[in-house]
Amino acid sequence: MGSTPVVGRLKYLLKPSKIGHAGTLDPLATGVLPIALGKATRLIPFVMDGKKIYEFTIRWGVQTDSDDLAGHEIAHDDIRPNKEQILSVLPKFIGTIMQKPSIYSALKINGQRAYDLARSGQDVQIQPRPTKIYDLKLLNHDGETTSFVAEVGKGTYIRTLAHDIAESVGALGVVVRLHRTKDGPFDINQAVDLDDNVAKNILPMENVLDNLPKLNVSSDVAKRLIYGQRIKDDAYADLSGIYAVMSENHLVALGEIEKNVLHPRAIFVSKEG
Repeated sequence: MGSTPVVGRLKYLLKPSKIGHAGTLDPLATGVLPIALGKATRLIPFVMDGKKIYEFTIRWGVQTDSDDLAGHEIAHDDIRPNKEQILSVLPKFIGTIMQKPSIYSALKINGQRAYDLARSGQDVQIQPRPTKIYDLKLLNHDGETTSFVAEVGKGTYIRTLAHDIAESVGALGVVVRLHRTKDGPFDINQAVDLDDNVAKNILPMENVLDNLPKLNVSSDVAKRLIYGQRIKDDAYADLSGIYAVMSENHLVALGEIEKNVLHPRAIFVSKEG
Protein backbone atom coordinates (compact mmCIF):
# COMPACT_ATOMS: atom_id res chain seq x y z
CA MET A 1 0.00 0.00 0.00
CA GLY A 2 1.35 3.40 -0.97
CA SER A 3 1.09 6.63 1.01
CA THR A 4 -2.05 7.95 -0.70
CA PRO A 5 -4.24 4.90 0.09
CA VAL A 6 -3.05 5.06 3.72
CA VAL A 7 -4.18 8.69 3.97
CA GLY A 8 -7.50 7.78 2.32
CA ARG A 9 -8.11 4.96 4.77
CA LEU A 10 -7.36 7.21 7.76
CA LYS A 11 -9.68 9.91 6.41
CA TYR A 12 -12.44 7.32 6.49
CA LEU A 13 -11.56 5.99 9.94
CA LEU A 14 -10.77 9.25 11.76
CA LYS A 15 -12.49 12.00 9.76
CA PRO A 16 -9.86 14.61 10.71
CA SER A 17 -10.13 18.29 9.83
CA LYS A 18 -6.74 18.00 8.11
CA ILE A 19 -4.44 15.11 7.33
CA GLY A 20 -1.06 14.66 5.67
CA HIS A 21 1.86 12.27 5.53
CA ALA A 22 5.54 12.98 6.15
CA GLY A 23 7.50 11.14 3.49
CA THR A 24 6.22 9.09 0.57
CA LEU A 25 6.44 5.31 0.68
CA ASP A 26 6.59 3.44 -2.62
CA PRO A 27 3.98 0.68 -3.12
CA LEU A 28 6.84 -1.85 -2.79
CA ALA A 29 7.95 -0.36 0.54
CA THR A 30 6.83 -1.13 4.08
CA GLY A 31 7.56 0.39 7.45
CA VAL A 32 7.18 3.73 9.16
CA LEU A 33 4.85 6.32 7.61
CA PRO A 34 4.21 9.31 9.92
CA ILE A 35 0.69 10.70 9.57
CA ALA A 36 -0.21 14.15 10.90
CA LEU A 37 -3.74 15.15 11.91
CA GLY A 38 -5.24 18.61 12.43
CA LYS A 39 -2.77 21.27 13.59
CA ALA A 40 0.00 18.67 13.56
CA THR A 41 0.06 18.90 9.75
CA ARG A 42 2.04 22.12 10.27
CA LEU A 43 4.87 19.98 11.65
CA ILE A 44 5.25 17.89 8.48
CA PRO A 45 8.07 19.96 6.90
CA PHE A 46 10.08 19.64 10.09
CA VAL A 47 9.52 15.89 10.42
CA MET A 48 10.59 15.38 6.80
CA ASP A 49 13.90 17.10 7.50
CA GLY A 50 14.90 14.35 9.92
CA LYS A 51 17.11 11.34 9.28
CA LYS A 52 15.60 8.14 7.95
CA ILE A 53 16.76 4.54 8.26
CA TYR A 54 15.98 1.93 5.61
CA GLU A 55 16.67 -1.76 5.24
CA PHE A 56 16.75 -2.85 1.60
CA THR A 57 17.67 -5.88 -0.47
CA ILE A 58 19.21 -5.99 -3.94
CA ARG A 59 18.69 -8.97 -6.22
CA TRP A 60 21.62 -9.32 -8.62
CA GLY A 61 21.46 -10.04 -12.32
CA VAL A 62 18.44 -8.01 -13.37
CA GLN A 63 17.63 -4.36 -14.04
CA THR A 64 14.25 -2.66 -14.43
CA ASP A 65 13.31 0.81 -15.62
CA SER A 66 12.18 1.74 -12.09
CA ASP A 67 15.04 0.03 -10.20
CA ASP A 68 12.53 -2.13 -8.31
CA LEU A 69 10.12 -5.00 -9.02
CA ALA A 70 7.34 -2.60 -10.00
CA GLY A 71 9.09 -1.76 -13.27
CA HIS A 72 9.70 -3.52 -16.56
CA GLU A 73 12.83 -5.61 -16.99
CA ILE A 74 15.27 -3.92 -19.36
CA ALA A 75 18.42 -6.04 -18.89
CA HIS A 76 19.80 -9.11 -17.19
CA ASP A 77 23.17 -10.83 -16.82
CA ASP A 78 24.96 -13.59 -14.91
CA ILE A 79 27.25 -11.34 -12.86
CA ARG A 80 27.07 -11.96 -9.11
CA PRO A 81 29.43 -9.75 -7.07
CA ASN A 82 30.98 -11.32 -3.99
CA LYS A 83 30.78 -9.85 -0.50
CA GLU A 84 34.29 -8.37 -0.62
CA GLN A 85 33.56 -6.56 -3.90
CA ILE A 86 30.40 -5.04 -2.44
CA LEU A 87 32.06 -3.99 0.81
CA SER A 88 34.86 -2.30 -1.11
CA VAL A 89 32.50 0.19 -2.81
CA LEU A 90 30.30 1.13 0.16
CA PRO A 91 32.60 3.85 1.58
CA LYS A 92 32.18 5.94 -1.59
CA PHE A 93 28.46 6.26 -0.81
CA ILE A 94 28.88 7.63 2.71
CA GLY A 95 28.81 11.39 3.18
CA THR A 96 27.42 14.02 0.83
CA ILE A 97 27.03 12.45 -2.60
CA MET A 98 25.43 13.40 -5.90
CA GLN A 99 22.40 11.31 -6.78
CA LYS A 100 20.19 11.29 -9.87
CA PRO A 101 16.70 10.12 -8.85
CA SER A 102 14.82 7.65 -11.02
CA ILE A 103 12.29 9.02 -13.50
CA TYR A 104 9.85 6.80 -11.58
CA SER A 105 10.42 8.70 -8.33
CA ALA A 106 7.86 10.88 -6.55
CA LEU A 107 9.96 13.96 -7.30
CA LYS A 108 7.87 16.86 -8.61
CA ILE A 109 8.69 18.43 -11.98
CA ASN A 110 6.69 21.58 -12.76
CA GLY A 111 4.08 20.49 -10.24
CA GLN A 112 3.72 16.93 -11.51
CA ARG A 113 5.18 13.71 -10.13
CA ALA A 114 8.03 12.32 -12.20
CA TYR A 115 6.47 8.84 -12.21
CA ASP A 116 3.20 10.20 -13.67
CA LEU A 117 5.10 11.90 -16.49
CA ALA A 118 7.21 8.80 -17.16
CA ARG A 119 4.23 6.44 -17.20
CA SER A 120 2.41 8.71 -19.65
CA GLY A 121 5.32 8.36 -22.06
CA GLN A 122 6.77 11.85 -21.64
CA ASP A 123 10.48 12.52 -21.71
CA VAL A 124 11.61 13.15 -18.12
CA GLN A 125 14.89 14.91 -17.39
CA ILE A 126 16.15 14.92 -13.80
CA GLN A 127 19.40 16.58 -12.79
CA PRO A 128 21.73 15.06 -10.16
CA ARG A 129 21.37 16.58 -6.72
CA PRO A 130 23.32 16.38 -3.45
CA THR A 131 22.08 14.12 -0.68
CA LYS A 132 23.50 12.97 2.64
CA ILE A 133 24.15 9.36 3.61
CA TYR A 134 25.24 9.05 7.22
CA ASP A 135 25.83 5.30 7.32
CA LEU A 136 25.61 2.30 5.00
CA LYS A 137 26.21 -1.27 6.12
CA LEU A 138 25.94 -4.71 4.55
CA LEU A 139 23.61 -6.94 6.58
CA ASN A 140 23.56 -10.20 4.65
CA HIS A 141 24.88 -11.66 1.40
CA ASP A 142 23.85 -15.03 -0.06
CA GLY A 143 25.18 -14.68 -3.59
CA GLU A 144 21.89 -13.97 -5.32
CA THR A 145 20.82 -11.13 -3.01
CA THR A 146 22.45 -8.66 -0.63
CA SER A 147 20.74 -6.78 2.21
CA PHE A 148 21.80 -3.40 3.56
CA VAL A 149 20.84 -0.84 6.17
CA ALA A 150 21.23 2.86 5.37
CA GLU A 151 20.81 5.98 7.50
CA VAL A 152 20.08 8.86 5.14
CA GLY A 153 19.03 12.48 5.01
CA LYS A 154 16.09 14.20 3.36
CA GLY A 155 15.61 13.53 -0.34
CA THR A 156 17.66 10.32 -0.61
CA TYR A 157 16.28 7.75 -3.04
CA ILE A 158 17.06 4.21 -1.94
CA ARG A 159 16.26 2.68 -5.34
CA THR A 160 18.79 5.04 -6.90
CA LEU A 161 21.32 4.18 -4.20
CA ALA A 162 20.85 0.48 -4.99
CA HIS A 163 21.25 1.14 -8.72
CA ASP A 164 24.47 3.06 -8.09
CA ILE A 165 25.88 0.37 -5.80
CA ALA A 166 25.23 -2.24 -8.50
CA GLU A 167 26.83 -0.05 -11.15
CA SER A 168 29.89 0.44 -8.93
CA VAL A 169 30.54 -3.31 -8.72
CA GLY A 170 29.94 -3.78 -12.46
CA ALA A 171 26.67 -5.65 -12.02
CA LEU A 172 22.94 -5.26 -12.52
CA GLY A 173 20.67 -5.07 -9.50
CA VAL A 174 17.10 -4.33 -8.52
CA VAL A 175 15.45 -3.58 -5.17
CA VAL A 176 13.24 -6.46 -4.05
CA ARG A 177 12.65 -5.31 -0.46
CA LEU A 178 12.49 -1.82 1.03
CA HIS A 179 11.60 -1.31 4.70
CA ARG A 180 11.73 2.03 6.55
CA THR A 181 12.53 1.50 10.22
CA LYS A 182 12.89 5.14 11.29
CA ASP A 183 11.57 8.47 10.01
CA GLY A 184 12.70 11.50 11.99
CA PRO A 185 11.61 10.97 15.60
CA PHE A 186 9.42 7.96 14.74
CA ASP A 187 10.70 4.41 15.12
CA ILE A 188 9.30 1.12 13.79
CA ASN A 189 8.67 0.01 17.38
CA GLN A 190 6.10 2.81 17.70
CA ALA A 191 4.31 1.87 14.49
CA VAL A 192 0.77 0.48 14.50
CA ASP A 193 -1.19 -1.45 11.92
CA LEU A 194 -3.73 0.36 9.79
CA ASP A 195 -6.95 -0.97 11.33
CA ASP A 196 -9.99 0.15 13.30
CA ASN A 197 -7.93 0.52 16.50
CA VAL A 198 -5.64 3.16 15.03
CA ALA A 199 -7.54 5.97 16.82
CA LYS A 200 -6.33 4.60 20.16
CA ASN A 201 -2.72 5.08 19.12
CA ILE A 202 -2.65 8.75 18.11
CA LEU A 203 0.39 10.48 19.61
CA PRO A 204 0.53 14.10 20.83
CA MET A 205 2.48 16.72 18.88
CA GLU A 206 4.99 16.79 21.72
CA ASN A 207 6.46 13.54 20.36
CA VAL A 208 7.91 15.60 17.53
CA LEU A 209 8.64 18.70 19.59
CA ASP A 210 10.63 16.73 22.16
CA ASN A 211 13.35 16.47 19.52
CA LEU A 212 13.57 20.25 19.13
CA PRO A 213 15.24 22.76 21.48
CA LYS A 214 12.81 24.96 23.45
CA LEU A 215 12.78 28.75 23.43
CA ASN A 216 10.76 30.47 26.19
CA VAL A 217 9.40 33.91 25.32
CA SER A 218 7.23 36.50 27.06
CA SER A 219 3.50 36.77 26.38
CA ASP A 220 4.16 40.01 24.45
CA VAL A 221 6.65 38.31 22.12
CA ALA A 222 4.25 35.38 21.77
CA LYS A 223 1.45 37.68 20.60
CA ARG A 224 3.72 39.31 18.04
CA LEU A 225 4.73 35.90 16.68
CA ILE A 226 1.09 34.83 16.43
CA TYR A 227 0.50 37.83 14.16
CA GLY A 228 3.42 36.77 11.97
CA GLN A 229 5.90 39.38 13.17
CA ARG A 230 9.64 38.75 13.26
CA ILE A 231 11.42 39.40 16.53
CA LYS A 232 14.92 40.87 16.55
CA ASP A 233 16.82 40.49 19.81
CA ASP A 234 20.54 40.46 20.61
CA ALA A 235 19.76 37.68 23.09
CA TYR A 236 19.49 35.38 20.03
CA ALA A 237 23.07 36.16 18.94
CA ASP A 238 24.39 32.69 19.77
CA LEU A 239 21.26 30.81 18.61
CA SER A 240 20.29 29.44 15.22
CA GLY A 241 17.96 26.86 13.71
CA ILE A 242 14.45 25.65 14.54
CA TYR A 243 12.98 26.01 18.05
CA ALA A 244 9.72 25.08 19.75
CA VAL A 245 8.64 28.49 21.02
CA MET A 246 6.95 28.29 24.42
CA SER A 247 5.13 30.91 26.47
CA GLU A 248 3.73 30.22 29.95
CA ASN A 249 4.36 26.49 29.38
CA HIS A 250 2.26 26.42 26.21
CA LEU A 251 3.43 25.81 22.65
CA VAL A 252 3.04 28.99 20.62
CA ALA A 253 4.91 28.30 17.41
CA LEU A 254 7.86 26.79 15.67
CA GLY A 255 10.37 29.53 15.03
CA GLU A 256 13.64 29.78 13.18
CA ILE A 257 16.44 32.01 14.39
CA GLU A 258 18.72 33.57 11.79
CA LYS A 259 21.15 36.40 12.51
CA ASN A 260 19.52 37.55 15.79
CA VAL A 261 16.01 37.38 14.29
CA LEU A 262 13.27 34.94 15.32
CA HIS A 263 11.00 34.10 12.37
CA PRO A 264 7.63 32.39 12.98
CA ARG A 265 7.44 29.25 10.79
CA ALA A 266 4.31 27.50 12.10
CA ILE A 267 1.70 28.94 14.51
CA PHE A 268 -0.22 26.69 16.89
CA VAL A 269 -2.53 29.12 18.69
CA SER A 270 -5.19 31.43 17.29
CA LYS A 271 -4.93 35.21 17.21
CA GLU A 272 -7.83 35.30 19.66
CA GLY A 273 -5.70 33.31 22.12
